[in-house]
Amino acid sequence: MQDSTGRLDVLDVFRGLAVAGMILVTSPGDWMHSYWWLQHAHWQGWTPADMVFPGFLVAVGVALGLSFPRNLSRPGATGALWRRVLRRVAGLILLGLFVNVLYSLKMLDHAPWIDFPGLDMVRLPGVLQRIALCYLAGVALILAFPQRLPDGKTDADPRVLLLAAALLLIGYWLLLTFVPVPGYGVGRLDQEGNLAAYIDRALFTVPHLWPLGAVQWAGPVVYDPEGLLATLPAIVNVLAGILAARALRRGPDLAALLPLLGAGAALVAAGLLLDPLIPIIKPLWTSSFALLSSGVSLIVLAVLSGALQSRAVATLFTPVRVLGTNAVLGFLLSVVMAKIGEAPWVPGPAGPITPQAWGFGIASRLSADPTVASTACAFGVVGIIVACLWPLHRRNWRFRL
Repeated sequence: MQDSTGRLDVLDVFRGLAVAGMILVTSPGDWMHSYWWLQHAHWQGWTPADMVFPGFLVAVGVALGLSFPRNLSRPGATGALWRRVLRRVAGLILLGLFVNVLYSLKMLDHAPWIDFPGLDMVRLPGVLQRIALCYLAGVALILAFPQRLPDGKTDADPRVLLLAAALLLIGYWLLLTFVPVPGYGVGRLDQEGNLAAYIDRALFTVPHLWPLGAVQWAGPVVYDPEGLLATLPAIVNVLAGILAARALRRGPDLAALLPLLGAGAALVAAGLLLDPLIPIIKPLWTSSFALLSSGVSLIVLAVLSGALQSRAVATLFTPVRVLGTNAVLGFLLSVVMAKIGEAPWVPGPAGPITPQAWGFGIASRLSADPTVASTACAFGVVGIIVACLWPLHRRNWRFRL
């Protein structure tokens, strides 16, 4: 189903679910109380929360796939496209660095002031940076090895994308398994001794990695979950989205959705079957994790595409669609709200408290279960962000790079 502007509803809803998932995971009322499905696996294994970011990458691929086929035969058309792509990539990277600066701000006790430790402590990798690089790789593969249609238009070549995905997954596995890591040896997949973590420490240096990337809580930082080498298998999620777009372009009928559903089930099965050989580790984005998460996304896309044909279901998902039409802006708002939530400026009986603690206190009076109260706060943050984006949605305003 398409809306009045011609946008594919399932893409906006799917992307909105990914953004809502990100917010729910990162915005509890109390970090000590959260359902298991809203927590990331510490290292090996997976939870539903681990499927959120891969789902967003698949959504990036679907959007890219839906922008083709296109006429690139006109003089300068390819150059103009590349300029837009590179501008978008640069914009995402700069936004990602801005988000990392926000994360590095420290809220001072008992005052609404902040302390910035300096650029030498700002994380360099990040979610938006990985999205930018994976998007760039997807565009490059389409334009470097295009499929020429009879009408002269350019489309993504599915054979090239499948081959590229296979090479990325096999190549990454070979790198992690057989390339020796100085000081650690060969084939280690723990937080500190794997090749990807070693490269990130050498390239970015430890002060510029994820502050929570430690083996144990408050221990020394040794890895980054959005590091450079692990971006290679993450490209596969974008490629899966590009291929899924071909099915979605054919419409929401059963004949188009069954192959998508079957492909998703096959990828999930492949990821799980490979787990004994290539453990499912989201921070390393192992090849088995890339397969599993891509499969889960394709299944959700297929189910959503069919369900949204019902007007009642489409109406029910309207708040999620609002998030999906301005996904990056929604993500940025969640980061800003998280920092505001850390500042102790709300009056409390024993002195200023944070808005997060204030909200959790209210929710705790409504529910005796602290986990329910904490999760209710996270849904409240989602609701606030949807309310902020709703006027833009009504006016069909999109935040674009």
